[in-house]
Amino acid sequence: MRDDAKNVAVSEGNHLPMEEPNDGGNRRGPLPDPGSTSPGRRMSLEENLGAAVGTPPLSALQRLFAGGRAPLIWGVVWGVLQAAAPLGLWWLDAATVYGMSIALIAAVYIGFAVADGRPAVIAVETTVAGAFVVLAAAGVTGSAWLIVIGFVGHGLKDLWQHRSHFVANTRWWPPFCMTVDFVAAAIIAVAIVSGVTFHQ
Repeated sequence: MRDDAKNVAVSEGNHLPMEEPNDGGNRRGPLPDPGSTSPGRRMSLEENLGAAVGTPPLSALQRLFAGGRAPLIWGVVWGVLQAAAPLGLWWLDAATVYGMSIALIAAVYIGFAVADGRPAVIAVETTVAGAFVVLAAAGVTGSAWLIVIGFVGHGLKDLWQHRSHFVANTRWWPPFCMTVDFVAAAIIAVAIVSGVTFHQ
């Protein structure tokens, strides 16, 4: 019985599209190779099977994010947004917005530490987060360079976490957060040098 909607040949559980015979006979051969530049070239059975069971080629966007680069790329995007955060909270001093940001990102590791469950890890991460909160509070009323130091310091903490895995199961977070911190710190440093004021 012939199925006119779709003709396939089955070979070792793989369905291969087959061309219609044009001579009225029962012969069926593989479809022409769509990637070939030579007219009339036909794929071998092995090439056909590879095309049927292989993975599709990656798009340009997938290639860009492959190989562990996704946290770094998203980190750059969020780092720029982090640096622009005072624009969204215009009624606050820029130093206050950045100080709150440093306190918030430092506190994320307390959540990771609680998920880890080891009391020593919880104690260390809570102490470290508290130190960043004090630094951020000092940056709210003190020199804007304290904000840059806070972001760079937290980025170095992220790098250490990524290498040491002190807190379990942080996966992609340390390289992402490190990139956010370093990008924001760089943009804020350029703003300070350019004469932007962070206190009203």
